[in-house]
Amino acid sequence: MQTQETPSQDNFKRTMKVRHLVMLSLGGVIGTGLFFNTGYIISTTGAAGTLLAYLIGALVVWLVMVCLGELAVAMPETGAFHVYAARYLSPATGYTVAWLYWLTWTVALGSSLTAAGFCMQYWFPTTPVWLWCLVFCIAIYLLNIVSTRFFAEGEFWFSIIKVVTIIAFIILGAGAMFGFIPMKDGSAAPGLSNLTASGWLPHGTLPILMTMVAVNFAFSGTELIGIAAGETEQPQKALPLAIRTTVARLIIFFIGTVFVLAALIPMDQAGIVKSPFVLVFEKIGIPYAADIFNFVILTAILSAANSGLYASGRMLWSLANENTLPRCFARVNHRGVPVLALTISMLGGLLALFSSVIAPDTVFVALSAISGFAVVAVWLSICASHYVFRRRHLQAGGTLQQLAYRAPLYPLTPILGFLLCLLACVGLAFDPSQRIALWCGIPFVLFCYAAYHVTHRRNLKAGEANDVA
Repeated sequence: MQTQETPSQDNFKRTMKVRHLVMLSLGGVIGTGLFFNTGYIISTTGAAGTLLAYLIGALVVWLVMVCLGELAVAMPETGAFHVYAARYLSPATGYTVAWLYWLTWTVALGSSLTAAGFCMQYWFPTTPVWLWCLVFCIAIYLLNIVSTRFFAEGEFWFSIIKVVTIIAFIILGAGAMFGFIPMKDGSAAPGLSNLTASGWLPHGTLPILMTMVAVNFAFSGTELIGIAAGETEQPQKALPLAIRTTVARLIIFFIGTVFVLAALIPMDQAGIVKSPFVLVFEKIGIPYAADIFNFVILTAILSAANSGLYASGRMLWSLANENTLPRCFARVNHRGVPVLALTISMLGGLLALFSSVIAPDTVFVALSAISGFAVVAVWLSICASHYVFRRRHLQAGGTLQQLAYRAPLYPLTPILGFLLCLLACVGLAFDPSQRIALWCGIPFVLFCYAAYHVTHRRNLKAGEANDVA
């Protein structure tokens, strides 16, 4: 029987292909952010404002992804951007980025399991939510624990369902917009009237700034390509193709979907109580729409949870591999799976799940806001790391031709990406419902920096004691 091996990047199996990378990223992105947050953004900024906010969000995603692409192709490592932040910014920054990203996905894992339980109650109203949470918890854990290839295949098919549904939604919604599909109440097709019914920007431009973190959170998950770089076949070829494909599809899916939602839902009817997708299906009256879309939301939630456990487990592994956590977290089994790191991340997700059930109106909302802040902070680190990496590469005598993939328009790309992410964080201060992310997120960042310096000094003293001995 084979036992756990010593930690090493080489222990991870390079079994992921381009299609796995693309669907892993899409699976992480197309989830609760798109299915639920869009209603809040429409009600806050108006239809045209929502489209503008998502276009800016798409630009930010492209900027961050090309920066990450250059880093990941040059240094394909599991853990990716936290390793880059430690190498090119500071070890304490890398440590903090890793914990921010681990927190983001672990919290999302708990909330996703809770939401999946509510979805199942739609069909089985007498069964308790916790029972379905437990069932899905075991299923997601097994998908991740068997092997990386098995996880990737599961995520591939989860994501296929979502992508097909998004395409169908855009087609059906466009048909309802222009009268090809009749409205349920017999009213005339809205066309493009709702886009400007309340004015182009009914509340001005400030709401766009206020909702940018929510928009960026809806796009979060694209950076999973960077985390999976160390487990990808031929990363120099696969990563650039996956990045181009993913960003192009996201822009088409998100902008197309938001355009249809904004055209079919008046601003005063949008919100967060009910998914805007459900509102649309109610308006156009497709038979069994509620059941169909409940199934789609369920697969979307499970897909996001699947990606979340993968990401949080790899972050714990990477922290241990960099000697900032006990080395036991960096061990992988003979199938190249970091079992202990995945197990601890799943336990963290269950704790988040319990907290959201006990106090859904306070803890759940607060954790969701913090998740958005954490994602944008990670994107900040990616842009800053890329800026420093390219400068050091050239200063060391390297040439641009030596880089298999280069981010275009350097240094504008990382600088603009950094400034837009920073602006999104500033926007949180103007939104009372999201301001808690700053009150919790900033102290968490400071705590991580302090924790790193305390543990680093302790490790140095232990190393000096061993040297003396």
